[in-house]
Amino acid sequence: MNYNFKFQKILNLREREKEEAFNLYQDSVRNFEESAEKLFDLLKKKENLEHYMSEQLSQGFSILEIRHYQHFISNLEKTIEHHQIVVMNARNKMNWREEELKESNIEMKKYEKLKERNYKSYMKEISQLENMQLDEISAIQYFHREGN
Repeated sequence: MNYNFKFQKILNLREREKEEAFNLYQDSVRNFEESAEKLFDLLKKKENLEHYMSEQLSQGFSILEIRHYQHFISNLEKTIEHHQIVVMNARNKMNWREEELKESNIEMKKYEKLKERNYKSYMKEISQLENMQLDEISAIQYFHREGN
């Protein structure tokens, strides 16, 4: 007699959903990390540029060069603002994917627990059947001995 879990197909589906949720979560983490690195690089670039500008101002800087660097910094700040929004969206998506992963993990665990309980019940039933068969065999052997 083979054990058959009646919800095995659902459990398999939940496992696939969990794997898919995990892969989507990993992608969102990778996307967040890439966005955050790009933002960090832009902030570092701005910091270096401001530092360079302050050094040049102390040594003497032409108005044309000042305007050029201020325009460049202004464009860099706009890019930084855009990437801050991108990072925030990537973080929100990552958190949302994490919640999805947790939920799919919980669903899968429910079916695994159900399978475990069902299997224990099955094994208990098999054990009871075996004991009944052993009792019957013992009774038959006893009657055969008594009859001889």
